[in-house]
Amino acid sequence: MLSLSSVMDSPVLRSYFTYATIVILKMMLMSPLTSYFRLTRKVFANLEDTKLGSSSTDKKLVRTDPDVERVRRSHQNDLENIVPFVVIGLLYALTAPELSAALLHFRIFAGARIFHTVAYVCALPQPSRGLGFMLGLLVTFSMAYRVLSTVLLL
Repeated sequence: MLSLSSVMDSPVLRSYFTYATIVILKMMLMSPLTSYFRLTRKVFANLEDTKLGSSSTDKKLVRTDPDVERVRRSHQNDLENIVPFVVIGLLYALTAPELSAALLHFRIFAGARIFHTVAYVCALPQPSRGLGFMLGLLVTFSMAYRVLSTVLLL
C-alpha cells in the first residue's frame, strides 16, 4: 500500500505537488482579483451587489466592463489549462521521469501561466500573451506524450 511518507520520498512527486499547488493558488487568486476590479470600477453583474459597501450612487449594474472581462477571461483560460496540467502532471510524475526533466516541465508551466496572467491583465502587446499560452500548452502536451509513450510501451 502506498503511504504518504513513501510518496513524499519521491523528489519528482514533491516537485509536482509544489508546482501544482503554486498554479492552483494563482488560479484561485483570480476570483479576488475579479472582485477587486468590479469594486474599484463600481461595476456589478447582479443588482443586489450594487447595495454592498457605500451608498454611492455612481455604482451601476453592468454585465460587461473591459477591465473586468479581461480578468475573467484570464481566469477562464487558467481553468482551461491548469486543470489539464494538474491531471496530466500527476500521471507524468508517476512515470518516474528524471528529476531534471520533471522540474523543467513544472517550472516552465508555472512560469508560463504566471506570465500569461500578467500579460493578459496588464494588456501587454501580443504576442506576449500568446507565447505564454503556447509555452504552457506545449509543456502539457510534452508530459502527455511521455505518459502515453510509457503506457503504450508496457
